Amino acid sequence: MHDIVVAVLAWWVAFLFRFNFDVPDNFTQSMLESAVWVIPLQALVFLFAGLYRGVWRFASLPDLQRLIRAIAISSALVVAILFMFKPHGVVPRSVLIMDPMLLLLLMGGSRFAYRAWKEHRLYGAAQFSGKPVLVLGAGEAAVALLKDLSKSHEWNVVGLLDDKKAMRGRELLGINVLGSIEQLPQLADALSVEHVIVAMPSARHQRRREVVELANQHGLNVLTVPSFEDLMSGRVSMAQLRPVEVEDLLGREPVTLDGEGLQHLIEEQVVLISGAGGSIGSELCRQVLKYHPQCLVCLDQSEYALYRLEQEFSGLATHTRIEYLVGDVRNARRVQQVLGRYKPDVVFHAAAYKHVPMMENCNVAESLSNNVIGTYTMAQACKNAGVAKFVLISTDKAVNPTNVMGASKRLAEMVCQGLQEDTGTRFVVVRFGNVLGSSGSVIPRFREQIAAGGPITVTHPEITRYFMSIPEACQLVMQAGLMGDGGEIFVLDMGDPVRIVDLARDMIRLSGLNEDDIEIVYSGLRPGEKLYEELLADDELTVPTPHDKLRIAVARSVDEAWVHALLKWIDRASLIDETVIKQELGMWVEEYAGDIHANPALVSPSESESPTIH
Repeated sequence: MHDIVVAVLAWWVAFLFRFNFDVPDNFTQSMLESAVWVIPLQALVFLFAGLYRGVWRFASLPDLQRLIRAIAISSALVVAILFMFKPHGVVPRSVLIMDPMLLLLLMGGSRFAYRAWKEHRLYGAAQFSGKPVLVLGAGEAAVALLKDLSKSHEWNVVGLLDDKKAMRGRELLGINVLGSIEQLPQLADALSVEHVIVAMPSARHQRRREVVELANQHGLNVLTVPSFEDLMSGRVSMAQLRPVEVEDLLGREPVTLDGEGLQHLIEEQVVLISGAGGSIGSELCRQVLKYHPQCLVCLDQSEYALYRLEQEFSGLATHTRIEYLVGDVRNARRVQQVLGRYKPDVVFHAAAYKHVPMMENCNVAESLSNNVIGTYTMAQACKNAGVAKFVLISTDKAVNPTNVMGASKRLAEMVCQGLQEDTGTRFVVVRFGNVLGSSGSVIPRFREQIAAGGPITVTHPEITRYFMSIPEACQLVMQAGLMGDGGEIFVLDMGDPVRIVDLARDMIRLSGLNEDDIEIVYSGLRPGEKLYEELLADDELTVPTPHDKLRIAVARSVDEAWVHALLKWIDRASLIDETVIKQELGMWVEEYAGDIHANPALVSPSESESPTIH
């Protein structure tokens, strides 16, 4: 009804403008006669153009686009009817030009005026209530944040800061860009601000870290916007701010993936992930689902881990069939049954024992059994079943290992290389370091210690580790799986190593505390632990790949006879003392430098089956 009234008014005002508000009688008659069919025609076009699917309170650019389209169509129809059928009465050409302009002005203006009035009634007071806050960044993320915070009673945005000189003195949604981020301390004092919000997702990681450290040094509480992944999933809105976490400071630049190639590798294929309930395995499941496999088989020996995964995925809108299977990768019969039933095209093997100190004592034989025998059982079954590609998730601890866990993973790598043939299953190994937030990661432990009031325990003041986010690691695992032709060991670009003590200090500062509040205590290196992790062994070289974050390690390889000899030794090792196992381990992993060095006399030639190393 509003638009019909506006259409009548626009038609009448167009005639008034044409004749300087003094319409001759004969044209008044023409105006009335033409309005009889013009107004209903416009109303019908407006109806069928979908103008009334929108809500005036949320009128926005798409509504304006629909409005322009509807007015253009109705105006074109009016002109066509006048030209083709020449109905009674004359309509001046200037009226045909002014009428759509007036329609757009009145119809669009009323919609946006209503929205402004409604939002002022609902949220007007919110703009001047709440805690004052500065927003760092003046890009698209900041604009989206300002829209959400304009409806919030908790925050009052008093200004924006941005590094771009062109933005200085500008205004975004009524909020001024006050200056550069380097001026944060002075502006925070002048405006009595205690909180800042970092809205700079497109800035480089190093720059975001500098900004957070600047705010921390000035004693400001630092918040940040949710990740783009959370926003896209619909789980949160931009206004759901969160404190800056240490993961934000350790973050890295986004990974560029070969989306088309991964689509070809995974789409409409059957993918099996062992260890699917773990940190890496579960994230692999999430990443694989994005490429729409026909079926995703999640295999894990932990019923509870699979249950949690099933609960997470039960709400997903996906056409992929997801199966949750309990099973031990060492159980050859179970593995063969699963492969025979589901016939996977790609297998990601993430099942492994990974906790270094726990595997070092009292669990040595079990570590070798799970990490080596489990890998062999899965790999051999995949080879027999004709699986196209088998991807082993390895670790940087397999390089010059000083612990049993690292040595067991190096043996798993060599098993895959020993099973590789010219045709058949292609075995690909991917080696990377620590992942942020994984089970057993140092970061959750530091959080617990800070929450308990300290102290934070660090093993050594110089200990360093490589860190990478779980999503990034899994994306690069898939990319390596796509690129691998068989027998390669892919090494991920882990960036720069991080000193663990610096990590602890960052977490203390981000908690709003200092080292006077939370003490850092050095507990000494744990069994099997070394100060520095390496991604390449001393005798290994790397060659580049088309992906800038992946390189291929050129390591020594073994043959299948060596693999079978190794399996016999591991089977026998379960019956002997751990000290002897560690001594003999150096016979199989020459780089192994555990606390007990290998003694060749402990393994007779007949027992070692004269393994061949190339």
